[in-house]
Amino acid sequence: QVQLVESGGGLVQAGGSLRLSCAASGRTFSSYVMGWFRQTPGKEREFVAAIRWSGTTYYADSVKGRFTISRDNAQNTVYLQMNSLKPEDTAVYYCAADRASSSRYYYSVDYDYWGQGTQVTVSS
Repeated sequence: QVQLVESGGGLVQAGGSLRLSCAASGRTFSSYVMGWFRQTPGKEREFVAAIRWSGTTYYADSVKGRFTISRDNAQNTVYLQMNSLKPEDTAVYYCAADRASSSRYYYSVDYDYWGQGTQVTVSS
């Protein structure tokens, strides 16, 4: 069993930055694909970014060039650095872990474990 705990959300002005952290329990964290998703009321959960154990990263087009995902396997932590934030980035952000390292890193149903979410609000 893996438990994920996000932190780092908050309120920021447009153009600002935030860094989200996701602390994971479990000894096999390093082999999992780790992803970040976000969700706003009335909408489906949306892929934001993912990272493989090798360090290969993937991004949604909407955040490419602004967000950076990284991981520290020794600390069992994955990060999402968010720069040049826009009001449309406002959402609850979720960390997720895929133990099978599926090729469908953008597909939320392939992830096995989820954090509780952290609110990010970007004011205009």
